[in-house]
Amino acid sequence: MRPLRTVLDTNVLVSALLFPEGGASWLRRMWRSGAVVPLVSRETASELVRVLGYPKFSLTRDEREDLLADYLPYCEPVMVEEPLPLPDCRDPFDRPFLALSVAGQADALVTGDADLLALAPDFAVAIITPSALKERLTGPS
Repeated sequence: MRPLRTVLDTNVLVSALLFPEGGASWLRRMWRSGAVVPLVSRETASELVRVLGYPKFSLTRDEREDLLADYLPYCEPVMVEEPLPLPDCRDPFDRPFLALSVAGQADALVTGDADLLALAPDFAVAIITPSALKERLTGPS
């Protein structure tokens, strides 16, 4: 079976990286095993670095680098060239994930964000929740 090319929004990704016992922790096993290939752009990687630096996470520089080292080597970098035909979205911070999904020809954009999920019916790439991705990869639980 071919790996699923996925775009993981920052909230999903941070949950997978920071909370090893959390609901998204299984995603780490999926990218490590090659079952999913996360796509990353310069903009989405910058967003991840910025969010990992939030004071509320209290991560040292070494801890942030360790987390990035457990993610970025598994990613496929994608050059996103604007302009891309994207739907209007309420949150401008969602646009890079939509653009990456289109430019990278992703199989799915994985998110828990209601604004992104609302675009699912009319978007060219499947926009799904982490639980829907898990079901797609492992079957119904």
